[in-house]
Amino acid sequence: MAAIKAGVIGVGYLGKFHAEKYANSPDAELVGVVDTDQDRSREIAARYGVTAGTDFRDLFGKVQAVSIVVPTPLHHAIARECLQQGIDVLLEKPMTTTLAEADELIEIARSKQLVLQVGHLERFNAALLAIKAILKKPLFIESHRIAPFKDRGLEVDVILDLMIHDIDIILNLVNAPVTHIHAVGVPILTSKNDIANVRLQFATGCIANVTASRISVKEMRKIRLFQNDAYLSIDFAAQAVEVFRKLPSEESDGMPNITYDRIEIEQGDSLEQEIKAFLKAVRNREQPEVPGEDGRNALKVALEIVEQIQANQAAIN
Repeated sequence: MAAIKAGVIGVGYLGKFHAEKYANSPDAELVGVVDTDQDRSREIAARYGVTAGTDFRDLFGKVQAVSIVVPTPLHHAIARECLQQGIDVLLEKPMTTTLAEADELIEIARSKQLVLQVGHLERFNAALLAIKAILKKPLFIESHRIAPFKDRGLEVDVILDLMIHDIDIILNLVNAPVTHIHAVGVPILTSKNDIANVRLQFATGCIANVTASRISVKEMRKIRLFQNDAYLSIDFAAQAVEVFRKLPSEESDGMPNITYDRIEIEQGDSLEQEIKAFLKAVRNREQPEVPGEDGRNALKVALEIVEQIQANQAAIN
């Protein structure tokens, strides 16, 4: 079966890894890369023996699928033109800057029967995949995603930069409407919120306490989930899962009998799995694992959080 002709639009820090995965995939043929930085485009193109360009339209008529890995404000315009050209799209998160933009992309993809996948990378983390058979009905969730300050992703605040990963994961795991949001956040090093904490309440009664920071001295990407019979701890960075289960029997003193397991996980490459899933959806003309609708759902909650924080800050000032 012929390899899918693919291109990458934006080959900065993350985009260069997209190019690498396509170049190494037996299911794809990397045709070209594009970046407004001509030197950068030529450097990555030379690495894989493909064409270099500075205008994403250079890929039109040459590729079947693209990864769009550019600053968030450019997502909508570039993805819209690619979809209109009949090109399947893997669009980095956050999907767009507004819900109206997201809705337009979803509608174009639907009307043209194209694949629109959103790059919520952690969905493909081996640790998250390992809990699928264990997780039943989460009652309480606590997540922490903190990282040292970096000079990228600063066109959006920490909610749209980092927290949106966990918002997407939690929405997917709980699978119920959000009924209440309480959010706080503050700008520290930039003019946008650099640290935030959010309490999400769901129609099922589940509560999620979500913290994100991009001003930490260390990195942490963890989620803890509590359900009636178990407590699960997921370390996304280490790709590790710990499970504490309550057994039906009790100790002689009446205390609960609890077992501990550390699930052995075969370490995986989340980006490789994400692109593999995208190429599978393209080849089979099927719904991707993270469709545009999921990207929109995460964006909707993230924007409501940003709006609430801004309103709180305005009231204080």
